[in-house]
Amino acid sequence: MTANNYVQFFRETSPYIHAHRGKTFVIAISGEAVLEQNFDSIVHDIALMQSLGVHIVLVHGARPQIDQRLQLAELPTSFREQVRITDAAAMQCVKEAVGSTRFQIESALSMGLPNSPMHGARVRVIGGNFITAKPVGVRDGVDFQRAGEIRRIDRSAIQSQLEGGALVLMSSIGFSPTGEAFNLNYHDVATQTAITLNAEKLILVTEASGILDADNNLIRNLSLPDVGDLKATLKNAGSEESATYCLLSAAYQACRNNVDRVHLVGCSEDGSLLRELFTREGCGTLIMQDHSEVIRAASIDDVGGILDLITPLEQQGILVKRSRELLETEISRFMVVVHPEGMLLGCAALYPIVDSDAGELACVATHAEFHNQGIASRLLKCIEKDATENGLKTLFVLTTQTAHWFREQGFVEATVDTLPAEKQSLYNYQRQSRIFSKQL
Repeated sequence: MTANNYVQFFRETSPYIHAHRGKTFVIAISGEAVLEQNFDSIVHDIALMQSLGVHIVLVHGARPQIDQRLQLAELPTSFREQVRITDAAAMQCVKEAVGSTRFQIESALSMGLPNSPMHGARVRVIGGNFITAKPVGVRDGVDFQRAGEIRRIDRSAIQSQLEGGALVLMSSIGFSPTGEAFNLNYHDVATQTAITLNAEKLILVTEASGILDADNNLIRNLSLPDVGDLKATLKNAGSEESATYCLLSAAYQACRNNVDRVHLVGCSEDGSLLRELFTREGCGTLIMQDHSEVIRAASIDDVGGILDLITPLEQQGILVKRSRELLETEISRFMVVVHPEGMLLGCAALYPIVDSDAGELACVATHAEFHNQGIASRLLKCIEKDATENGLKTLFVLTTQTAHWFREQGFVEATVDTLPAEKQSLYNYQRQSRIFSKQL
């Protein structure tokens, strides 16, 4: 990476650093992720996040570690509804596996060798009996024995540790008021902890890089209704036991209970956690209560984002170059499309033409990562509505390379002679823009 690229990258991450500081993130790491070769790097990234002021609760699973202990002890194991039936002998294996995994994580968080990412981190890790559990009991004639459910999570105790600067580490074991230990599902621990703390984010780090569509392409964003539909599809297909269904269920429950965002992130790719949380494009699946974008009038604070959108198009000759000063002067003419994460996805401007009932549509741009998602079309509808409400009857647009798109939106080709007098006098014959109009 060159010095300029490094500076640009650091500047682009700064809005996320400011936004995340002081927020509470619950990060759940699967037992498979702990065994991943990339695990130490994940821990380094978590330590880095805490150094940036993020309050972190780290929840870990241990299913493959438990399986290994049971196999070594030659003990059979079985599941019902994703819950391990845990007798006394199996519970001893659970304790050993969870304890060993916990020590591995604490050890990784304690590293501080010179020339390592952890040098100087000094992460203070706190654990404890934060979870009160109860037995699952007997279901459909099956006694789940030492398998448990969460009864209560001690919010004040966890919050106190976070405010004191500690990283809270939670395992998938809970205790009853009588002192019995119960085997818990780490997804449930993470989800219930995020809900109890009213965390800003629940982050699930697993083998899966996110949710894939039917063509195995990563789905970047899902709303709560989308998740409900996917769950129903998997259930109808008999895939309720799948890892994808479990991830969706955890995300759905968290979002339904006021956790703002759930991120599903893969564990194998180096830096995936940082890319997901500190870059615009991310690298996993983001699930929100409502991920629909907001279309609104632009403000002076949007100037930088609009410049980011239009500068590449100006360099390609698609748009006429606008200086920051001109953009600041004309910002009231713009509308923007805003992603729920705060990023500008698109912009467009409407300029009423003097002494006419017509207006010019200009500076239509969409973020490169969000093409072909109908953003520009939805923005155009809002521009047309605004134009109509202001008494305009015709929209004109001048374009050099996107004639086909405007035709698809109902524009028809026009000539210079059809432009209002003011626009005729300003027409740039060297640029040779094609003219299109649309009756409102």
